[in-house]
Amino acid sequence: MVSTEQKSSRDVIFISKGTPNDDEFVLWLAPRLEAAGYKVFADILCLEAGDRWRKVLTSTLQNRAAKMLLCCNDVTLNKDGVQEEIGIASDLVRELADPNFIIPLRLEPYKKVFGIGELQWVDFSDRWADGLNRLLETLEKQQAPCDPNRPLISQHWEQYRKRASIEVKNEPETLTSNWLRIVEGPTLVRYFKASGVVSRDAMRNAVKKFDYPAEVYNQGFFTFANSLDVHEHFGGTGKFTLAFETGVMEFVQEGLIDDYGLYRREASNFVMSMLRMAWNNKCKALGLLEYKWSKASGFHATKDVAPVGKKFSWGRQGERRSSMLRNIAKGHVWQYGISAQPAFWPYPHMKLKARILFAEEANGEAGPAIDDKKKQHRLRRRVCKGWRNKQWHGRQMAMLELMSGELAIISLDVGSDAAFTLDATPIPFTMPVTTALPNILDDEDEETDESTIYASRPEMKEVE
Repeated sequence: MVSTEQKSSRDVIFISKGTPNDDEFVLWLAPRLEAAGYKVFADILCLEAGDRWRKVLTSTLQNRAAKMLLCCNDVTLNKDGVQEEIGIASDLVRELADPNFIIPLRLEPYKKVFGIGELQWVDFSDRWADGLNRLLETLEKQQAPCDPNRPLISQHWEQYRKRASIEVKNEPETLTSNWLRIVEGPTLVRYFKASGVVSRDAMRNAVKKFDYPAEVYNQGFFTFANSLDVHEHFGGTGKFTLAFETGVMEFVQEGLIDDYGLYRREASNFVMSMLRMAWNNKCKALGLLEYKWSKASGFHATKDVAPVGKKFSWGRQGERRSSMLRNIAKGHVWQYGISAQPAFWPYPHMKLKARILFAEEANGEAGPAIDDKKKQHRLRRRVCKGWRNKQWHGRQMAMLELMSGELAIISLDVGSDAAFTLDATPIPFTMPVTTALPNILDDEDEETDESTIYASRPEMKEVE
């Protein structure tokens, strides 16, 4: 039996974690628990230089821990040190007569392991903030030692941040943005108005099937297409005549308040919408897979344009590099894609957003896209967490070269004689400072994460 005195000396919440995969989570969690009044021990925060780390961990767990919070994911639970801590904690469950001594923290779905298989976990896999609220409720319910009136956040938190900080140099550095400059576009936007009686629904349906972007407004529609394009397509719907045409930038900046009650913001939205339609049409014509995300469509590489595990060369200027757009990881096929959002300030451009779409893997190829948004989110956190900025940059560049082909531009048709021309190379910009991080990426370094390269190297097995 454990004496009351021995129990009172147990005042620490011990966090069992894997290094380095759980570091980010623990650095987030530990100071928040301390702010709530708990004493926290985590090796990343509490070990000093020169400490015999395994001895300190074991002694703290055996003699001071009131609860053990166990970070749970397959990588962590397979680590020898974590399994040793589970063994010690399992003995303490019996010694302290506390069946709730071990509290699993579910960071992502994991396979059950001996000693904790039947324990109820606290879920952090979706939103860490929600998990923290549930954990604080659990600790309070189980009467874990806490002094909310005297919270003390460990100095080791800031010390670790300083040790891990990156030196900033007072030297300029040229970086690549995710903006594509619009270098040329149609000079005129046109408004075609129905002559006579035309069903609004029929007009809308015809606009949707039009080869070129158009936006319905009142009894007509805006488009960059010319009269001949409109006559050929809309002839079976009704008669539409050109009511007016005006300069694109004048339309965006001033609207048409006097004659049509169209304010600048709405006019700008019409042009941006048609530009986005033109981008989407271009992606569809290239055979990219459209997936409707919450706020925009993303267009993703498919097996017809990017076989699983194939590296695509990119880099028109300087040394050529290569990057993958599709591969297999964690039993799923990831497929790189991008969304594009037009903007006119500070100059006309398209802003790109990287997207990663996951599908179930079947015989080395992608099945239907996973339609569970939470599962998509969890897979992005698991698979893409180890990707470096260089890898994200490489995938973007490979996708843009896939879209532009042999040209240095991407052309978006908006009429038989009108198009927006985008520079296929993202806009560079200069930062006034730089960091001491290496800026080198060899061709073979593109896929250093073994969980994403075994599809192109069959002799390698997936690393969980």
